[in-house]
Amino acid sequence: MRIAILLINFGEPAEPVLEQVTPFLERIFLQNADLEADRAARARAAQLAADRAPQLVEAYQAIGGSPLEEQARAQAEALDEEFVARDVDAQVHAVFQFTPPFIDEGVARARDERADVLVGLPVYPMCGQSTTVAALDSVRDALEELDWAVPFIAVAGWHRHPAYLAMRAEHISSFVREQELDLRDPGTILYFSAHGTPVKYITEGNRYDRYVEEHCRDIATALGVGDRFAVGFQNHTNRRIAWTRPDNEERIRTLAERCLVVDAVSFIHEQSETLDELDRELRAEVEGLGKEMYRVPVPHGDPRFAGALADLVGQALGQSWAAEVPLASCRCRPIPGTWCTNGARDLPPSPYIGPHPDLESSPASRPGPASSPSRSSSPSRSSSPSRSSSPSPELPP
Repeated sequence: MRIAILLINFGEPAEPVLEQVTPFLERIFLQNADLEADRAARARAAQLAADRAPQLVEAYQAIGGSPLEEQARAQAEALDEEFVARDVDAQVHAVFQFTPPFIDEGVARARDERADVLVGLPVYPMCGQSTTVAALDSVRDALEELDWAVPFIAVAGWHRHPAYLAMRAEHISSFVREQELDLRDPGTILYFSAHGTPVKYITEGNRYDRYVEEHCRDIATALGVGDRFAVGFQNHTNRRIAWTRPDNEERIRTLAERCLVVDAVSFIHEQSETLDELDRELRAEVEGLGKEMYRVPVPHGDPRFAGALADLVGQALGQSWAAEVPLASCRCRPIPGTWCTNGARDLPPSPYIGPHPDLESSPASRPGPASSPSRSSSPSRSSSPSRSSSPSPELPP
């Protein structure tokens, strides 16, 4: 069986110039145009891109250009090497949602290489609507456009992968030791900065905010710090819509600790959201409060990562060469052939669903994972079929 894997990333422009940044932003805003009911959404997307592009060019220039594409390609090469070491006939293609090579180009290349099965694997640990789900839907769209009836297997959220969780926690622990810090010091706190998402997606059924809460708690537990952690969101509030709360800028003002160890928990590459939004903007906010900030580098080059990804692919395909990673049908993308580490579990309801204070009210009244960090101690099993109990992949029609 010849396997083609699309390792899907968000993408960032290779060069910090308007000619690349403006269309990049317009693609993003167009994808999210349905977040607004305004008929002029497409025109607004173009205007938003034109308005935002100069500022983003400056940000990219300040960080020396985005390293995301280079790091994503390195991860694809490492995964290729992992499959070679396991004697698996597989070809990995690094593709991007918003910069070339695009997802449809990767699908076309896999077809030209006569793949027997296509696997879509977004490199987003926690399943979000505009990232994981949208990326996998784009693969399906490309298949339909090419009229290629190859079996398509989708791997959605995987933050519960045991090897990935251990890797992430051990990476933080190593950084803390190198910096001679102590997460148990009363004056120091582990601070998770998660990428925000529009509340609209959560009220429509995506469980991203629950995954953030759960993943941060699991990492903190692995590090032995219990409840001594905080969570804030990086929100892009250029649209008149509600986002997950609290913003980082709001949350850090509520902390008594003077030293913040910041982990960019949503990311597996360094990019503008880490190198600019955290290392420059958030650091300035923290230091402006008279506090210290230590940002944990993203473990994009950890040699264990390729093995974790290979196991996800193998388990989704029902292959014996993969280590055990319990997968189940995805709830965020309830389409046959979509697997994740989250589908077999019920989670506490999101505070954004049902009656709640106005999301545009004062920060203190806004619901969010950081203000309600409880998690079911014994999550119940749902009726979603478990991947570990299904010896062969459930193929789409």
